[in-house]
Amino acid sequence: MNYTIFGESHGPAIGVVLEDVPAGVELDLAQIAAEMARRAPGKSPLSTPRKEADQPEILSGLFEGRTTGTPLCAIIHNGDQHSKDYAATKDLARPGHADYTGHMRYNGYNDYRGGGHFSGRLTAPLVFAGAVAKQVLTRHDIYVGAHISQIEFVGDASFLDEERELTPELFRTLAAKEFPVLSDADGARMQSAILAARGQQDSVGGAIECAILGLEPGVGAPDLGRNVEGILAKHMFAVPAVKGIAFGAGFDCTSMRGSQYNDRPYMDGDRVKTRTNFNGGVNGGITNGMPVVFEVAMRPTPSIAQPQETVNMAEGTDAVIEIRGRHDPCVVHRAVPVIEAAAALAVCELLEGRISL
Repeated sequence: MNYTIFGESHGPAIGVVLEDVPAGVELDLAQIAAEMARRAPGKSPLSTPRKEADQPEILSGLFEGRTTGTPLCAIIHNGDQHSKDYAATKDLARPGHADYTGHMRYNGYNDYRGGGHFSGRLTAPLVFAGAVAKQVLTRHDIYVGAHISQIEFVGDASFLDEERELTPELFRTLAAKEFPVLSDADGARMQSAILAARGQQDSVGGAIECAILGLEPGVGAPDLGRNVEGILAKHMFAVPAVKGIAFGAGFDCTSMRGSQYNDRPYMDGDRVKTRTNFNGGVNGGITNGMPVVFEVAMRPTPSIAQPQETVNMAEGTDAVIEIRGRHDPCVVHRAVPVIEAAAALAVCELLEGRISL
């Protein structure tokens, strides 16, 4: 399924057009609303106080509760914009934002309010598209789930722990948590780190670990266009705050020996499994039947209230900026359903032509 996201953070609405949705899928709109609520702002001191209903209005592609097979278009109205917060600094490039690059790419005609099309607000329609993709995949017993694996210096347990069984039930348990972690004790320490940064007018980043269950061995290919890791990475980097991705043990493999890192195969009935999953369920760009597991690195929120050096793009001079407005001290916990959505859309792309979605 291909998708196009449109709109700006402080425009009248944002939305998505999702193509190649199979006809006849009975969409569970309550489940879509639950996915949207997981990402929505304004629910706790851990996130921005901006309040948005985030209720998608489906304009096309759905008739009598089922998809029609034509483009599925949904819009989400923006209702809590404070555009005046950005007027005074419209010529100042906010450090860490796409203000300067967007200005250069679009010759200064881009919408600067709240980052415009570059805003994290645009992940709301991505979650809608991913929620549709999840429902399509569930019909084929394919499930996607994620948890916060790190905030600043505080880590969580891992999907790769040998004693941990990955199941759809575990994913549902995580999705029901306001702060989705495997260890609630680790989660409490993570939340303390976020609030400490907020108190210092600063922000923190972190990581999200995601797993995909139900992919049969043999999906993907070694070439660039169908490589499992490549397609997943492409979809992950469509999420604004993602700055890195690693599969399985990731960069920890650099401190492991082959005798430790190699996943040893064994027969489980008539299926081949491996004792460990340090390769993240992928060998040679192709799934091996184990859960596909990857982790994404999320940068600290760039909007902080401290004075920062920058440039005045209109005058071509050095300047200092103090960013005002409503911003997240950390985006990681709200990004968990976003990463799941991007993963579900990536899986749909990987399976295109292999199964009847």
